[in-house]
Parts: sequence; C-alpha cells; structure tokens
Amino acid sequence: MVLGPADGMRAGAYVRGRATGTREFDVLSPRHLVPAIHAILLTGGSAYGLGAADGVMRWLRERDRGFPAGVAVVPIVPAAVVFDLGPVGRADRWPRPDDAYAACNAAGASVAEGSVGAGTGATVGKALGLEHAMKGGVGTWSVRGGDLVVGALAVVNAFGDVLDADGQILAGARDGAGFADARSRLVAGAPPFRRWGNTTLVVVGTNAALNRQQLCEVARAAADALAWRIRPVGTQVDGDIVFAVSTGDTASDAMRVELLAQDALAVAIERAVRQARGMGGIPGLADPRWVDA
Repeated sequence: MVLGPADGMRAGAYVRGRATGTREFDVLSPRHLVPAIHAILLTGGSAYGLGAADGVMRWLRERDRGFPAGVAVVPIVPAAVVFDLGPVGRADRWPRPDDAYAACNAAGASVAEGSVGAGTGATVGKALGLEHAMKGGVGTWSVRGGDLVVGALAVVNAFGDVLDADGQILAGARDGAGFADARSRLVAGAPPFRRWGNTTLVVVGTNAALNRQQLCEVARAAADALAWRIRPVGTQVDGDIVFAVSTGDTASDAMRVELLAQDALAVAIERAVRQARGMGGIPGLADPRWVDA
C-alpha cells in the first residue's frame, strides 16, 4: 500500500511481464484526464484481490481525497496483484476491502519486509515446481544524492531465480544442496514445471519534480533492475509491473533519477528474499538454517 498526500501524486508505469492483473491502470497514462492518483494498492489473491481497492477508496473518500468530479470526489487508486493462491495461500481466501482499509490505517513511514502484506504468499524459483521453490516477499530500499531521494518497494513473487549483486543465485529453484539455475535448464529444453503463480510488483518513489511522461520513463528504466536480479524475468507467466510516483519539487535531471531508481530497486529485490521466512513447507532465507549456514 502506497498512500499519496492529500492532493495526490504524479504517477506513471511500465509493464515488463505478460500475465498482469490490474485495476484502474489506464489512469497512469500521460494522456489520461486525471492529473494525479491518490494511492497504489499492491495485493495478492490474483484477480480476486483487486476488489480490496474498494477499501482504499472508502478510506480516501472519508477524508475527502480524490479527483474532484463535480458531484463527488473520486479517489483514484490503481491496483495490481500477484498470484499467490497456493501453497502458502489458499484458493478460497484473498485480501478484502476491510483488509485494505485496515492497511491504510496502519500505514506509516516504516515498511515491514519479508513475508508480510502482499508478500505473505510470495515465492521464487518455481521452474522445478513449488516443492523446490523458496519464499519471496516484500523488500524496500532508498538512495540519496544531495536533496534528491529515490526509493523502491518490491513484492517479489517471481517465476525465476533471484540473484545477488555478483550474479550468483541467492534464492531460487533448489536442486539437492544447490540451485538448479532455472534459465539454463529452460534454455536446454527442460519444460517448466509450473506456469502460474508469479509476478513482481514495484513502486519507485522520488521527490524529483518529474511529470507523468518522465515518470513513465523512470519506471521503464527501473525495470532493468528486474533483469539484473531475477532470471529469467518478465516471462509469459509473470505479470511484472513497475510504478513510478513523485510527490516533490526537487530539481533533478530525469536520467539521474532513472539510474538511482535502478540502484534502489536492485537492493529492494534482494532484501525481499533475504528477509523472507519460510511458510507452508517452502524455506526462506530468513530461516535459521539459511541464516546460520
């Protein structure tokens, strides 16, 4: 959950994957009528979970935040989902409007990481099946250059393996005591065991004075970090989306923001798996067996 200030925030987005689940996504186009959005909801439960955005709208409406449409104020809340209906999650349970409303009340400056929120049921490395996968989750990071701040929040529920800064597999499809290297196996012709249950969602935020077109370009550039840290990425079974938002007026060259966004997102992806605890028989890097190794 990312809540904007009372007057909203400028926003853009870039779609990297090919199996997306979204709501109110068109408002992120620079050509759209509304000049700002008021929140972004990242949720689980596949398309069922998109209904949770109603709770965010209710919370915003009660505070008179939204697009002034004459007869009413209409909160603008783009939403995107990951598919996590099993095995950590359940096919008959998903986030509801009341859950999102409660999340708005609990929102603050600090963000929990790991197996929480939209990352609760997240997994990574599913090329050999879920019994060989590892936990994904939520990760955040920010970088600063003088007065300029760029941060990233990532919900990592990827089909592929997650890499560290040196390009080594950090969390992914397990094969015995090591990792299978999903991309190499797929290139060699091995069929993927599981073709659903994926998606990495990202929100990049900055205080730079960027317009909506520039924010779309920031989102596109930041998506390069997905390819740095997830392999394979943006597949036909991933619904990867990068949102980019701005609430500030700090002067900055847009390219500098793009580069810092890549740096922040790369670390956020790594933190998402490093902070994840095992659930449902799927191990996480925050489990004692991995921490003590």
